[in-house]
Amino acid sequence: MKIIRLLHLSLLLPLLAIVAPQSYACTSLVAGCKATASGRPMLWKHRDTGAPSNFLARVESRNPGELGFVGLFNAGDSLFSEAWAGMNDAGFAIMNTASYNLAPDTTDYVDREAVLMSRALTVCRTVEDFKCLLDTLPKPLGVQANFGVIDAAGGAAYFETYDHGYTRFDASDEPSDMLIRTNFSLSGKQDGSGSGYIRYDTARHFLDGKCPESLTPEFLTDSLSCSFYHSLMERDPMADGDCVIADGEFIPRRISTASIVIVGVTPGKDPAEGMKMRAALGYPPLAEVYDVTLREIPKDLGPSLPEFDSPAARRANDLRDTVFHFRGSDREKYIDLRVLRQLMSEKKNR
Repeated sequence: MKIIRLLHLSLLLPLLAIVAPQSYACTSLVAGCKATASGRPMLWKHRDTGAPSNFLARVESRNPGELGFVGLFNAGDSLFSEAWAGMNDAGFAIMNTASYNLAPDTTDYVDREAVLMSRALTVCRTVEDFKCLLDTLPKPLGVQANFGVIDAAGGAAYFETYDHGYTRFDASDEPSDMLIRTNFSLSGKQDGSGSGYIRYDTARHFLDGKCPESLTPEFLTDSLSCSFYHSLMERDPMADGDCVIADGEFIPRRISTASIVIVGVTPGKDPAEGMKMRAALGYPPLAEVYDVTLREIPKDLGPSLPEFDSPAARRANDLRDTVFHFRGSDREKYIDLRVLRQLMSEKKNR
């Protein structure tokens, strides 16, 4: 397990304003205690990104009153500076999806989502703490994102956040005690801008009306993150025996690099004893799935040299490349489902 100390946020801001890569997409969920089989809050992030790969690491607190956390970092982030999802020692967890229909960025100060999440994991104990952080940070924030958060009291919410404000949505306000977000915001412009509408409908196809006893981390990482059901076509090319399809608005895509589920604790319990993560790094349909706690990260998920990447992600992405094996600019987006079926069968039987 990799343990480091977090650099002070102010030291990172000038550098990250230049190099921070934009999160391309993602499909996600936050669920309150009534929605899950465990009776614990839960969040899920199926990550789509232009960053080629990622790893997990534990970051120890640097100053009194701050919190240690386990975060998901881009490969090559040797400073552990940008957490794209994570959980901390107080039972707080956070992730994001990029949003493309919120108020546009007003300055060149952009792509700050992971910097903000790293700070939240260091200082936030509750959903209300995260609200306070958004209220008090200097503006503009440099973000356009749906931030999903849970806490040890059972809180579960999204904050649809832009440079100068946010709109909060609590899972408890929904009959299902559950919320889904992709790459648009319900509080954003309703003019057809944004993206991820098909993936949003696909997630709803599987999750709307789902019995709480069947909403588990395994369902999200092993089924939903690996499903090629397409809500617009109303069919699953994998199940229907198709041989070749174009990569498109399926939940798993070529740019999918992780499926992460964080399970909070039963309200009132010690996060150190109960909080956990289920993690599949690399292309989710072909990625091995591991259990992670606040103190134990499997070695295969941590960073290794020379790429400062996780071995598990590299293996899954190497397998992905055998599925996207067609060459030529008009062929490279196509998926060989024959190869994918064989590899997924082998994974299931391991």
